[in-house]
Amino acid sequence: MSLQIQEQIKYFDRVYDLESLLKPQKALVLYGPRQIGKTTLLQALIKKTRLKKFQGTGDDLRLKTLFSEPDFDGLISFAKDYELIIIDEAQNIPNIGLGLKIIIDHVENIKIIVTGSASFELAGQIGEPLVGRKRTYTLFPLSVLELSKYYTPYQLENELLEQLLLFGCYPEVLTAETNKEKREALMEITNLYLLKDVLALEKIKSPKILRDLLQLLAWQIGNEVSLTELSNSLNIDYKTVARYLDLLEKVFVIVSVRGFSRNLRKEVTKKNKYFFLDIGIRNAIIENFNTINLRNDIGQLWENFVFLERMKTRDYKQIYANQYFWRTWEQQEIDLIEERDGQLFAYEFKWNDKKKIKTPKQWTDNYKNSEFKVITPKNYQEFVL
Repeated sequence: MSLQIQEQIKYFDRVYDLESLLKPQKALVLYGPRQIGKTTLLQALIKKTRLKKFQGTGDDLRLKTLFSEPDFDGLISFAKDYELIIIDEAQNIPNIGLGLKIIIDHVENIKIIVTGSASFELAGQIGEPLVGRKRTYTLFPLSVLELSKYYTPYQLENELLEQLLLFGCYPEVLTAETNKEKREALMEITNLYLLKDVLALEKIKSPKILRDLLQLLAWQIGNEVSLTELSNSLNIDYKTVARYLDLLEKVFVIVSVRGFSRNLRKEVTKKNKYFFLDIGIRNAIIENFNTINLRNDIGQLWENFVFLERMKTRDYKQIYANQYFWRTWEQQEIDLIEERDGQLFAYEFKWNDKKKIKTPKQWTDNYKNSEFKVITPKNYQEFVL
C-alpha cells in the first residue's frame, strides 16, 4: 500500500462527510466500535469547518458536571456562544440526551455532533430525549466500497483480498506496513479495546467468560449457534449467555442473523448465526493468521467477509432490507436472504467458483419469484459496491 493511500485512508477519507450531514436543531449521532476512525473523522471536521465550535470528550469533567444535573440555565449559557458543539465518546456523560434536548430546543441554529462506541449505553441515554431531534449513522471498519476509491478491481480481487480475509479492515491494521505489524495491531485492539465498554458499563465480573464465549463463536461462524450448547460449554446459565450475546452485538463485536421462514414445517428458524463485525478480530481471537492456502476455514472466512461487506454497503447506500439465512431440516441452505421492497433475493457465498451451484429445490418450489445468485471472489465486487 502506498504512503499516499495510507494517509488518505487513515486520516480523512471515509464514507461520511460529517459537515454535509449537520443540520440546525439536530444532533448527529455517530456510532461505531472503538479504534474505527470516529475521532479521526471529527478531527477532519474540526479542521474543515468555519463554524464557531466547542469540542470536548466524554471524559471532560466540565461537561460531566454541566450535563449531569442537567442545569438548564448553565447549558443554555454554555451553548449560546457556539454554532457547533462536538462531543466525542459521549456515552461517558450522564444524562447527555436530556442535556442535548435542552440545548437543541432553546439555542437557535445550533448544530451538534456526538460519537459513541457503546451503542447500548448511548442509545439508552439519547433515544427517548432526542426523538425527532437526531440523525443516527454507524461507522464500520473500512469497507471495500471505500477501498475501491484507491484500488483497481484486479487488486481487490487478487492481491488485497487475502489481506482483508486474514487481517480485516480496521484502519490501523489495514495501513500497517508488514504482516507482523498488522498482527500486533489486531492483538492490541482485541486485548485492550474490544470488551472495554461491556466490562466498564455492565460491571461483568468474569472477562474470561466473555473471551471464551467469543472463541466458541469464532469457531462457529456460518453455522447456527445453540445457546444451550454454549451455556453447557461455559458452565453458565442459558439466560446469561443470551445477555452476553446481546451485549457483544450492541458494542459492535458480533452481528446476529436469524433464519428466514414463511412458517413452512421444513424450515429451521429457532437458532441464530453470528458473524464478527471484523474478520481480523475473529482471527485474532483464535490466534490464526495462516495464509489462505494453509487454512481449512476459508469458506467460513469468505462467508463472514462478504456478509459484512454487503451489510456495510446497504447501510452506507441506504438500501433498506431485512437480512436472514435460510435452512431446512434436509440441510438445504442459503447463506443470505434479503427481503427488499416486497421481493426476496437469495445469495450463496462460495470461495471456490469451479463447482456450479444450483438453487436449492425447496427454495425454488416455495419462493418462485425470488432471485438467486452465487457470490465468489470473481464477482463479489459488483455485490458490495
